[in-house]
Amino acid sequence: MIPDELHRPPAEAAASPRLFQNRWLDRLSRVHPSAPFLIYIPAVAALLWQEKLPLNSVMLSFVSGYLLWTLVEYLGHRLLFHLRPASAIGQRIQFLIHGVHHKHPCDPLRLVMPPIMSAPIMIAAFAALRFTLGEAIALPALGGFITGYLIYDALHLYLHHAHPQTLIGRYLRRRHMHHHFRDDSTWFGVSAPWWDALFATRPSQMPGPG
Repeated sequence: MIPDELHRPPAEAAASPRLFQNRWLDRLSRVHPSAPFLIYIPAVAALLWQEKLPLNSVMLSFVSGYLLWTLVEYLGHRLLFHLRPASAIGQRIQFLIHGVHHKHPCDPLRLVMPPIMSAPIMIAAFAALRFTLGEAIALPALGGFITGYLIYDALHLYLHHAHPQTLIGRYLRRRHMHHHFRDDSTWFGVSAPWWDALFATRPSQMPGPG
């Protein structure tokens, strides 16, 4: 079982420290949890409004885009967010991208990805999807990709600020708290546990109910 004190981090964990001297840059590093949903839900609706494609093609593309997001989430978390750079500049960049979240895991304004970070990911995803699938199919696929991102953001926020009562919710919270407080070399798939099973990044022992 994860000890109670790991479920209730100290005050430092909920702090929201200044990251940049420039106040505008620092403001951009914080975001209200509702912002990604206000920005991207209308975008998903527009991307799925396809008059030229049959419904089954739209749905297949949507699911494919969602699955692509789950892989990007896992690989990004494992290979980029937990990169161990040797240089001081690299360490600073890693801290800004993800290290600050591990130091202050309950910062209420840094639990969802700010648009300054998410927008380039969506643009790159669209470029890759358009190149591989063509523009018509790429649009609903991007809708699925963005939906996966929104599920990730919502779940990540929930796991840090709620105490789930369902079996699945408690399991997902235990594994994410294990990643934060016990072993950050395991459980990289926040919303997609199957990638940890496939790539063997599950811990040797899983904490019990808590």
